[in-house]
Amino acid sequence: MARSTSTATLIKLDRRSRARLKALGQAGQRSEDWLMKEAIERYLKQEEDLERTKRETLERWERYEATGEHITNGAIKAWLKNWGAEDDDQCQSAGD
Repeated sequence: MARSTSTATLIKLDRRSRARLKALGQAGQRSEDWLMKEAIERYLKQEEDLERTKRETLERWERYEATGEHITNGAIKAWLKNWGAEDDDQCQSAGD
């Protein structure tokens, strides 16, 4: 017999939240457990994405501080004018 990879976790909800969860489950023909698991999965993805974005932003800032490399607003505007064209090149950095 295969072992389940799931574990049980206790969550305490106030009566109002529990009633909302129950009503939503009935309306969508989903169990309360399924709704809670789905909500937690979405929350975790959202928070992981946020943490990844913060980490990447910090890494970019540290790179800028170390190298001074940046792209000017004018370079971005010029690149965007050709965006999607056959001769679309990569945006040039400020040093190019």
